[in-house]
Amino acid sequence: MPETRLRIRLFGAPELRKKAKPVKRVTASEREILGQMAQLMYDAQGIGLAAPQVGISQAMIVVDIGPGLYKLINPRIVKREGSQELEEGCLSVPGVCIKIKRARKIEIQAQDEFAQPLTLEAEGLLACVFQHEIDHLKGLVIVDYASFLKRISIRQKLQEIKKRSKNEGLPESKTKSCQLQL
Repeated sequence: MPETRLRIRLFGAPELRKKAKPVKRVTASEREILGQMAQLMYDAQGIGLAAPQVGISQAMIVVDIGPGLYKLINPRIVKREGSQELEEGCLSVPGVCIKIKRARKIEIQAQDEFAQPLTLEAEGLLACVFQHEIDHLKGLVIVDYASFLKRISIRQKLQEIKKRSKNEGLPESKTKSCQLQL
């Protein structure tokens, strides 16, 4: 595969609204993309990134909240328990923070980067990040969870992001005003 320069798509980019296609066969190409996604996530000081955020319509995510990197293919949530509400940010919607209610504990089935099936249990922050990234695979972004009043209050910021979206992705200066940059 020729070297690809991935970039984070910003709110307004049509790629963010497309449902990701399942990966049918895991090859060196997918492993390379996952590696590039992880590096881009670290460079952007994020803790999660989904393939649609870099313009790739495949069901792949990377997550690292500290204890280690997860590279997941075709992840799906098979069990949810409890609830929690955390303020989330998103690398594709820089500078916007939204409180989102999600399951406190989840179970995920996926494949690793070598096509091996795995089941993961996650709770707290890790559960939140997995749910956030899996939302991206469904074409959802944090703005979709905003209340009517919140949407009004961030409308100007979203318009600015949409304008920047047309200019090739994440800007040089990263605004990190949320607790979670996913």
